Amino acid sequence: MASNMRIGGLASGMDIDQMVSDLMKAERVPLDKLTQKKQYMEWRRDDYRDMNKSLLELDQLTFDGVMKQGSYVKKSITISDSEAISIKNINSTIDFSGSIEVVNLAKAATMYSKSSSGITNPSAILGTSIAAQKITIKAIDKNGVLETRGTEITIDPTKDTLDSIIEKINANSGVSAFYDKQTGKLSLIAKNSGETTAGTEIELSSDLASGTAGHFWETLKLDATNTIAAQGVPPSGSDGLNATIKYNGMEIKRSSNNFNINGVEFTAKKATTSPVTFSSTPDVDAILETIVKFVDKYNTTIEKIQDKLDEKRYRDYQPLTKEQREAMDDKTIELWEEKAKSGTLRGDSILSSALTKMRTSLYSSVTSIISKNQLSKIGITTSGNYLEGGKLIVDPDKLKAAISEDPNAVYELFAKDGDTTGEKGLARRLRDDIKATMGDIEQKAGKASSVNYTFVLGRNLDSLDNQISRFEDRLTQVEDRYWRQFTAMEKAISKSNNQATYLMQQFGGGN
Repeated sequence: MASNMRIGGLASGMDIDQMVSDLMKAERVPLDKLTQKKQYMEWRRDDYRDMNKSLLELDQLTFDGVMKQGSYVKKSITISDSEAISIKNINSTIDFSGSIEVVNLAKAATMYSKSSSGITNPSAILGTSIAAQKITIKAIDKNGVLETRGTEITIDPTKDTLDSIIEKINANSGVSAFYDKQTGKLSLIAKNSGETTAGTEIELSSDLASGTAGHFWETLKLDATNTIAAQGVPPSGSDGLNATIKYNGMEIKRSSNNFNINGVEFTAKKATTSPVTFSSTPDVDAILETIVKFVDKYNTTIEKIQDKLDEKRYRDYQPLTKEQREAMDDKTIELWEEKAKSGTLRGDSILSSALTKMRTSLYSSVTSIISKNQLSKIGITTSGNYLEGGKLIVDPDKLKAAISEDPNAVYELFAKDGDTTGEKGLARRLRDDIKATMGDIEQKAGKASSVNYTFVLGRNLDSLDNQISRFEDRLTQVEDRYWRQFTAMEKAISKSNNQATYLMQQFGGGN
């Protein structure tokens, strides 16, 4: 312990702490440079990742917009009687027109108790009023066919209430149930409208034999089916009914009032006394908006990349050390670091290569298309200002004209598939370029979930961490050496002073 004791200038009168501190500042210069290099590398890594974020946003907007056929099948539809029928285009790529007459609407089958069941408190435990059993409900499905298996519900009268059974029916079966406490009756309605060929849309059964005490359906005074012909008088239900429509004069039947013909969705609202006419045209403004959003996002992205490539590097503004930051106010630090962070990706080969590929992909023609095979053919050109890095310029009138003439041709210009790059649509090429660039950036800078050893800058950062750690250990040894040297000096001076004092005392004693 004594050998590690530090003597701070008691004998020499010198400020040893300050002297060692000054000496260590000089020793720490290489460490500061390593730390600054690490900080700059981290900024560079983060800027790469920010670029990937922007590229991903462009990729997603491209996929969800100009790459989707649904963006080009938007239609403006004119209907002579919108109260009788509504029309929505789903995936028809061509315009459509015609007439439709609603003879009758589709209806859902119903059933209800013939008389009161006598259950006055549907929230009470069933007890002996209903026996333990399994009931089955079959109902018409969306295809107009009676279910084969139906829904099976187990009744435990020691736990279940009528309300809990109705809840199970509504949640799981093809019917909706309602119990009216005032009349003591249960009603059922099929969730799907329409009629089956057999004439039965709801069928009820139990594993208890008919006539058994506590039989659920019989206690609720319900028949086995909704078929009117099989019921007594008055009937306790109604048959389902298909919608009958005359489409361009041809009679068709559908189980639902909502049906699809040639990619167009029709919804009948009421019966008509005369045909309702309809026609469609491309929704030019909606399609235009989709393409303009893509162009704006593309321009924003390449501008961001170009700005980073051209960003000036201020080599005199290195990342601040801890001591430098402590000596500055917040505003000065902010202004300094603004310059220190500048130029992290200046002239970067990955980004400059990406810009070249993206521009080439969008400016080249699509060889698998004959007419609208270039952006210029639909009113989109490149900026004449070379400083803007090839931004796209939209001529709204020319683009609207191209959309009106053939929206599907515009879709193919962007999204057509192909075996070679030249055959692929422009958006497909662009997405290929983005994917390749993002892959290159991830190899260089990783992503938020990456561990350092999996990408280049991460491995470099790990190497710097190791160098910093070794240098810090070395500085500890150097500082200890300085203190040992100064301590030895202080001891020597103290010993010399003691000897001088002793001699003076001896000489003084001799007189």
